Amino acid sequence: MSKIIPVEDAIALIQDADVVAVVGYGTNGVPEKLLAGLETRYSETNTPKDLTLIFAGGIGDGRDRGLNRLGHEGLLKRVIGGHYGLIPKIEKLARENRIEAYNFPEGVITHLYRNIAAGKRGVLSRTGLETFVDPRLEGAKVNEAAKEDLVELLTLNGEETLYFSGPPIDVALIRGTTADPEGNISLEKESLSLENLSLAMAARNSGGVVICQVERVAQLNSIDARYVRVPSFMVDCIVVAEPEFHMQNYDDQYNPALSGEIRIPLETLPPMPLDEKKVVLRRAAMELTLHAIVNLGVGLASSVGNIANEEKISDQIMLTVDPGVYGGVPLAGYGFGAALNYIASIDHAAQFDFIDGGGIDIACLGFAECDGIGNVNASRFSGRVSGCGGFINISQNSKKIVFVGTFTSGGLQTRIENGELKIIKEGKYKKFVESVSQVTFSGKRAGRKGCPVLYVTERCVFSLREDGLELIEVAPGIDIQKDILDLLPFKPIVHDPKPMASVLFQPKAMGLREHISDIHIEDRISYTPETNTLFLNFAGMRVKTLEDIDLIKTAVEATLKPLGRRVVTIVNYDSFWVDPEIADEYLDLVRYVEANYYLKVSRYTTNGFMRIKLSRGLEERRITSNVAHSYVEATKALKQE
Repeated sequence: MSKIIPVEDAIALIQDADVVAVVGYGTNGVPEKLLAGLETRYSETNTPKDLTLIFAGGIGDGRDRGLNRLGHEGLLKRVIGGHYGLIPKIEKLARENRIEAYNFPEGVITHLYRNIAAGKRGVLSRTGLETFVDPRLEGAKVNEAAKEDLVELLTLNGEETLYFSGPPIDVALIRGTTADPEGNISLEKESLSLENLSLAMAARNSGGVVICQVERVAQLNSIDARYVRVPSFMVDCIVVAEPEFHMQNYDDQYNPALSGEIRIPLETLPPMPLDEKKVVLRRAAMELTLHAIVNLGVGLASSVGNIANEEKISDQIMLTVDPGVYGGVPLAGYGFGAALNYIASIDHAAQFDFIDGGGIDIACLGFAECDGIGNVNASRFSGRVSGCGGFINISQNSKKIVFVGTFTSGGLQTRIENGELKIIKEGKYKKFVESVSQVTFSGKRAGRKGCPVLYVTERCVFSLREDGLELIEVAPGIDIQKDILDLLPFKPIVHDPKPMASVLFQPKAMGLREHISDIHIEDRISYTPETNTLFLNFAGMRVKTLEDIDLIKTAVEATLKPLGRRVVTIVNYDSFWVDPEIADEYLDLVRYVEANYYLKVSRYTTNGFMRIKLSRGLEERRITSNVAHSYVEATKALKQE
C-alpha cells in the first residue's frame, strides 16, 4: 500500500497529549505543509489538545509561519525548545504562563533525539553548567508554569554534569525532497540534512508515528540507494507539499548553490557598507587564523563570513554553522544556517558531537548583555524569551570565543570619516550592564578553563581575565572616558589600551589575506608578574620560515631577559603548525628557551597528532616532553611538579 496520503489523513494520526517533535532550522527545512495542516485541524475541530512540542532549532519567520502556526492556547501544553526568537506566538504563550516552557541547548535536544532512539530517554552533558540551564540557577525553565524539573545536577567520576530528561516521541514531523511510494526519503534539494534521521529513528523506536513532507514522488526503487537518508521502514506516511509550502528557506524557493548542486562565483556578492557593524565584523575577522575551524552564530556574527569573502580568505579558513554545513559563505538573515558553496554537510547531532568535543577553534557569537566579570546574556532580554539555541554548546566548548556587538543598541548613530569613529547618538539600550538578566555564558567558567575570550564593539575591545574585563583597544576618534568608561556600570581593568587597527575604519579592503599569514608574535606573549607566569598562545600559528623562528626568539627574549629570573610557562599549541623542513630548528629554539628562561613549563594541544609529534621532538632533545590535552591539564601538571 502506498504511504502517500492527504495531509488531513496524516495529521489525523496526532492524538491528544501526544509528544510531537518537529525538524527544521530557522527557515530551512521546515515541514510547512504539515504544520499548516495541524493548525487547520485544531482551528476547525479544537483537537488535538495538550500536545508536548519539542524542537532543536528555532523554526519560524518571526510572524506567522513555521511553529508560529502552533501558537494556540489549548493546542500546546508543554514546549521544550532550543530557540524561541523566531516564534513570537509561542513565546507569548510562554511569557504569559499559558504553557509550560523549557529552553534546552540546541545540541542537547539533537542528542536527546538520538538517545531516545537508543532507548536512553535522556542526555548526560556538561553543556549548560553555570548557566541558566543549571538547576542551581533556573534549571532551563522559561516560566513559572514549568514546575517539573527536567534537568538534574549529578556528579560522575568527581565531575559535575547535567542530566536532561526527555519523553518518548509519539509523532515526528520531518521533511525530505523526494519519496518513493514505500517511503524511502532523499534530501537532494534541501539546504541542510538536519536531524531527520535521528528524529525518525526516535519516533520509530518509541512506538510513534513518522510523517514526512516532500515536494515530489519518484517511482518505486528509483531513488539511488546512496542518496536515501531516511529508509522506508522508519516512515509511516508521506505528504506531498505545494511549492509555497516547500520553500528551501523563506527567502528562496530553491537555490542550487545552497544544496550543493552548483557553485556560484562568490565575487558577485556585494560588499557590505562601511558602518559601525562592519567595523565590528572586521575586527572579529582579524582574530581568524590559518586553517582554523570557525563557527559563526546568528545575527551580526553570521556576517563575519561576508568579511572573509570580501577579504578573499575563505579558502584559508573553514567556516561552519551549528546545523552542520562546512565551507563557503554562511547566509545571514532568514537563510541563516545554510551556506553558499559549502563543501560538506553533516547531520545536526553529529555537528554537536564535534562542537561539544572541542572541535571548534574560534567561535564568533553575538551578545545582548555583558557584565564586568564577563558573563554574557544572549537568551532573555527586554522581557522577551529568545532562547539559547546552540550558543551554550558553542561558547562553552570552543577553543577561543569572540563576542561581537555594538556598544549600545536601539538608535545608535555613528559616523566614520578620515579614519576615525564619531558617536553621533548613543543607543537607548546599554549592552554592558552591572549584572546580566540571564547567564547564557559564564565568564568565570571560561576563565578557569583558560579560554581566550574577546568582546568586540565598534569603539573598543575587551579581553576576559580571571579578575574581570580588561579594556585592550580603543577606536581612533573615541574619548575613553566619555564614550566608554562613563557608560559602564563597572570598572574594567585599564592599563594602556592600544588603538584599534586603522584599516578597520578605511573603505578599502583590509589586506586580511596577508594579515592572516603573519605569526603576530607580539600579540601571543603575556607575562603575569603576580604569579611569575608566562603564557605563550601559539594557537593557530604557522611557522613557515627561519625568519619566523628568529622573530619568535627575539620577542620571547625581549619579554624574559629584562626580568632577570626564570619563569613558570604555559604554551598553547592548539592548531599550531611548523614547516617540516624547519621543524628541527624550531625544536632547537624550544630547547634553548627552556634551558635559559624556564623554571618549569607545561604545554598543551587538543590535537592528538600534534601532541605525539611534539612530545617525540622534545624527548629527543631531553627537555620537558609531556604535552597535555587541555589548559586545565597543563596547569594541573605544573602544580604537581
